[in-house]
Amino acid sequence: MSAQAFQEERSWLNGRVGQQVVAPGITIVDDGLDTTGIPLPFDFEGQPKQRVTIVDSGVCRGPVYDSYTAARQPGAVTTGHAMEQAAPERIGPLPMNLFLRPGTSNVDEMIASTREGLYITRFWYTRTVHPRDVVVTGMTRDGTYIVRNGEIVGAVKSLRFTQSYLDALAGTVALGNKCKTLWSGGTCSVPAIKLERFNFTSSTR
Repeated sequence: MSAQAFQEERSWLNGRVGQQVVAPGITIVDDGLDTTGIPLPFDFEGQPKQRVTIVDSGVCRGPVYDSYTAARQPGAVTTGHAMEQAAPERIGPLPMNLFLRPGTSNVDEMIASTREGLYITRFWYTRTVHPRDVVVTGMTRDGTYIVRNGEIVGAVKSLRFTQSYLDALAGTVALGNKCKTLWSGGTCSVPAIKLERFNFTSSTR
């Protein structure tokens, strides 16, 4: 989602701007002024944060900019996403206040409408394998449950996965009506999601 990655052609946005790449229910914005997250009104250049829609109803719109990356691209302006550049290698602009907009469902309704599936309470130890396609590997933890005919009928051992998040979000069935805000080097506010499919490769030992 960084203009630096986009300009260096290593972003998942490359070749996808203006295209429908995930389900129409998916809208992702970066908004440093949204008080439902952890507000951060200015970037490290002192520029005011701009609300940037990165994915709009499933359509890719574009990355976030600092003054350096904006100057490298005709017609671009900073969106107030400069990071501290003390490291020897330039970091580039980053979205630090991401929101996946909620839907109208809730977890109980998602479970009740599932004939056969899994209820995942948490992913962890996630690592990016292929940035251009957002292929991520990781595992489940803190409870992974079998759902049959609209009910939780048991638990399974934690599972490992390797999955393109773009492909997963393309199969979005429902979004929760409440969001949970997480901090991991930046704010992410996300609802529960029901997906058609997800690629689990094995169980953990």
